[in-house]
Amino acid sequence: MFIPKSKWLALIGAALLGAGSVHAQDNKALINALIQKGILTQDEAGKITDEIKKAEAGQTVVTNGSDNWIKKLTLSGRFQAQFVDIGTSIAGVAANPVATQHFLLRRIYLGTKVDMGDGFTGAVTYDFANNSFDTAIVSWKQSDALTLDLGLKKAPFVYEETTSSGALKAIERSVVTRFFDEPNNGRRLGAASYRIGLYASGNVPSSPVFYSVAVTNPERNEYSGDGTSGPAVNGNPGVQSAGNGTNNNFGYYGTVGVADKFDGGTYKFGIEGGFLPDQGGPAATVGLGNDLKLYGAFADVTFGDFNLQGEWLQAQDKRGVSATQDARPMGYWIQPSYFLIPKVLEAVVNYSYVDSDGRGVNISDGVRSAPGGGTMNKLSEWYVGGNWYFRGPDYKLQFGYVHADSKDTVTGGTASAKSDGLRTQVQVNF
Repeated sequence: MFIPKSKWLALIGAALLGAGSVHAQDNKALINALIQKGILTQDEAGKITDEIKKAEAGQTVVTNGSDNWIKKLTLSGRFQAQFVDIGTSIAGVAANPVATQHFLLRRIYLGTKVDMGDGFTGAVTYDFANNSFDTAIVSWKQSDALTLDLGLKKAPFVYEETTSSGALKAIERSVVTRFFDEPNNGRRLGAASYRIGLYASGNVPSSPVFYSVAVTNPERNEYSGDGTSGPAVNGNPGVQSAGNGTNNNFGYYGTVGVADKFDGGTYKFGIEGGFLPDQGGPAATVGLGNDLKLYGAFADVTFGDFNLQGEWLQAQDKRGVSATQDARPMGYWIQPSYFLIPKVLEAVVNYSYVDSDGRGVNISDGVRSAPGGGTMNKLSEWYVGGNWYFRGPDYKLQFGYVHADSKDTVTGGTASAKSDGLRTQVQVNF
């Protein structure tokens, strides 16, 4: 670092460095004036200018003085705060459950990414609001055609699930996505989302074709607790869980599709699937030879200020209802959105539906924060809302009305429950 010989030069250098790039033109004018008055020589002015440029560009962060492999360290984060006011009414009961009316910190992400050169990177993102990891991988990118990831990330199944939480237009994911992907509680399938394994993805050269495949542990992993020697979180094992008779077989996932631009817009279409040996069966019991097969298809089209997304999902759950009855749950979601004020104010409508085919589903399984309404066979949800982008997707306010219906008992009887309420969220990305 340049060290001026006199106290005055030190003060001048410190002042200019503190001023930074906001006053870059003023700094240049001041340096020229000091040269003209004979206070600075051209050589001294040049060294001070170099120091200002270094300060503006930032400094290299080195975690280990003997480590010559780190090229760049990137920090990122996401903060999401919600307010929910959702109540549930159950037909034929004397008293309904207590409504949810609460502020909550939905996500508090802090992420780090290290670039080690030659295509190698490492990334860890932790969610302090849920004691869970969002990403923990080591990656090697050979080219746009092939990237390999080893570690924890979301399995390539269910387009809405793999869409970043920071890019969701309806605040929360749909009831069918949550039924398929949230942890198995005896009704939901726990079929995808966070898994530890080996991933490969890329784009086929000179074509619009993309792909993503994975071989993973069959169980969902994300929590920092160890499900064997330490505490589980929400009843689910952590990322250090050991294998046993219920999860020793690999899970397999794959997505393939096409994505490209056209005059005035973009499109993305794909098909997806998965196979989880021993992860099907009645209730939350797994590891008994009942396989779970997964199928899906999705579309995402943008034309001008209009966007349309949708997805269809189905599963074959061997003995998913009982020891003598399989289940073929299915569902879909569709979501049109339109910018009323381009890039500033967006209107969103989302409709989603799930038929559990006798396995059962509760409103609380699909609608986050909603009080439970009892086990039914079918569940649907309407979300009508808007997004106000203060500074693009990084700083936005989301707000919407939620209406959900569950109906029919798993044995074919008549029953119903409804949930209604408001959900809002503020998001800041950095």
